[in-house]
Amino acid sequence: MKIAVLGLGNFGMNVARELYVFGHDVLAVDERDALVQKCQEFSSRSVVADCTEREVLENLGLSTVETAVVSMGNNLSGSILATMHLNELGVKHIIVKAIDDDHKKILEKVGATQVMFPEREMALKLARSITTPNVLDYLPLTNTFSIMEVIPPKDFVGKSLSDLDLRKKYQIQVIGIQDTVEDVISMVVSPSQPIKATDRLIILGKQAHLQEMKGLSGP
Repeated sequence: MKIAVLGLGNFGMNVARELYVFGHDVLAVDERDALVQKCQEFSSRSVVADCTEREVLENLGLSTVETAVVSMGNNLSGSILATMHLNELGVKHIIVKAIDDDHKKILEKVGATQVMFPEREMALKLARSITTPNVLDYLPLTNTFSIMEVIPPKDFVGKSLSDLDLRKKYQIQVIGIQDTVEDVISMVVSPSQPIKATDRLIILGKQAHLQEMKGLSGP
């Protein structure tokens, strides 16, 4: 996939690096020469340019890019302009790092398809991991439903999903089990399969019901 990363601060630089490692065709753009030079080793192409100029973005071929990530630090007007130009150039998926909620609203109005608050999201994830160490990951899907990955509580180990009857007890559904020893994920889970201490349960349910699962102690 051809992806552009506009802005090579800490967040943008790390995004470019990881995308490149995953085999994507990465175009990295920033006004600062030192950062562009640094990004050359983990991008397909790195360019010193002003991301707020529509003509510059067009000349760089942004109209042929499927996804663009805009990470321009505290430059609110710059990120808004870059987002607007990307939208006008027909980029389908525009992911933008926002500073606050007002910034987010403006970005969405000018064409951002996804707005991120990396620091806020990492803070929430850290707080959750400290509060409920048995919860490994938490993904809100809507205002009501979420997916959660958990270490099986000790009372679950050795029992099957049929024995536990989680749908009736907690109104949640186990949609997958990861075997950390074999490093495989089963998305079609047998109701009679015993749960091991080394398994990780992938659970779907309403957030209110998942909160009950969070309160259970790990092994």
